[in-house]
Amino acid sequence: MLTNVAVALVNGVAPFELGIFCEVFGVDRSDMGLPVYDFAVCSAEDRRSPTGDGHFEIVVPYGLERLESADLICVPADREATTREYPEPLLAALRGAVERGARVLSVCSGAFLLGAAGLLDGRRCTTHWMHSPTLSRRFPKARVDPDVLYVDEGPVITAAGTASGIDACLHLLRQEHGAEVANTVARRMVVPPHRDGGQAQFIQRPLPRTECDTVGEVMGWMARHLEDEITVEQLAERAAMSPRTFARRFLQETGTTPYQWVLRQRVLLAQELLESTEDTVDAIAGRCGFGNAAALRHHFLRALGTTPNAFRRAFRGPDPRTAAQAFGTVS
Repeated sequence: MLTNVAVALVNGVAPFELGIFCEVFGVDRSDMGLPVYDFAVCSAEDRRSPTGDGHFEIVVPYGLERLESADLICVPADREATTREYPEPLLAALRGAVERGARVLSVCSGAFLLGAAGLLDGRRCTTHWMHSPTLSRRFPKARVDPDVLYVDEGPVITAAGTASGIDACLHLLRQEHGAEVANTVARRMVVPPHRDGGQAQFIQRPLPRTECDTVGEVMGWMARHLEDEITVEQLAERAAMSPRTFARRFLQETGTTPYQWVLRQRVLLAQELLESTEDTVDAIAGRCGFGNAAALRHHFLRALGTTPNAFRRAFRGPDPRTAAQAFGTVS
C-alpha cells in the first residue's frame, strides 16, 4: 500500500511538475475520506534549490536520506536534464529504492534522471515528445514511446510533458486505492479522471525541411490536395522521377512513406476541423480525403488512440452547465 511519498529534486527543477506531486500527494484531503501520505521534498544538491525559470528558490527540508523510507519517489522535470550529469549518490539512491521494492515516477524530462540511473534499460518509457529523440540517443537500451501520456512498467512509471504527470499520478492512485479515490482526487483538482489517447493529440507537425527542393515542393502540393485521391505515380510524375525513385527519395528525406505521410496530414486536418468547425464527422471525412466517417474513425483511432467525437468533446469543451454539473457545482 502506498503511504510514503518523496520528491527528489535537483537544482533547476520545473515548478509546475513539482507542483503536480505536491498537489496530488502532499495535500491533506482526509476531510473527504481520502488517503493521507507521509510526504516530503528532498534535495540531491542544495537545500536552497533554484528553480529552472530562475524566478525563485525552494527551501528543501530533507536530503537524500529521506528517500530510503519512501514507497514512491517522484522525479519532476529539470531544465538541464537533456545535457546534465546527475550526482552519483542520487542515482544510487534511486537504484536502491527500486531494488527494495519502491516505485519511481518521472514527469517530462525527469525521465533522463531515471535513464542515468539505468532504470529505463529494457523498459518501455516516455517523455515529452520534444525530448523523445534525445532520450533514445542517450539511453539506447530504453524503449521510448513518444505517442503516449504515460507508461507504467512495473516499478518505473514515466509521464510525458507537463500536465500528463497528473494523468500518471491519477493512474497510480487508481491502481493503489481504486477508481473512487482517483476520481474524487480528480474532481477536487477539477481535472478529468482519465484522458483518452496520447500526447500525439497535442503535437503539431509542420512540413519538414528537405534537402531535395523537388520533394519539398511535392509535399506542399500534397498538403493542399488532401481531399483528393493521391497515388505515388501521380507524385512521381510531378517530381519528374520514376515511382520507385520518388518513393525511395521521399523515405530518405522524411523517414516515412508518401502514404503514411498523407494519412498523418489528413488526421491533422481532421483535428483542426473538429476543433474549429461545426461540420459533421462525415463532412470532415470528405474534406480530409477519408471518404466516410468510418474510415476517418479507423485512422483517427489508430493515430491518436481516441475517436473523432471524443476528440471534439475534449478540445471544443462541453456545454458550461454540463461541465459544472459534472464537477458538482450546479444543482
